[in-house]
Amino acid sequence: MGLPKKKLSTTRRDRRWVRYKLSGVALVECPHCHKKIRPHRVCPFCGYYEGREVIAVKSEKEE
Repeated sequence: MGLPKKKLSTTRRDRRWVRYKLSGVALVECPHCHKKIRPHRVCPFCGYYEGREVIAVKSEKEE
């Protein structure tokens, strides 16, 4: 197995992963309320996750 002849600088090493960091936050549509949310998380607008209500969210009408 070959070994590197010289140490790779941290800048050169970290430049490899820059293309992954440039992409924005992934968003998916909530199947219940159809708003954009981050994947694999409870919807902060309706409180649903995987088709069932996980948390009770107060609406503006209830307040």
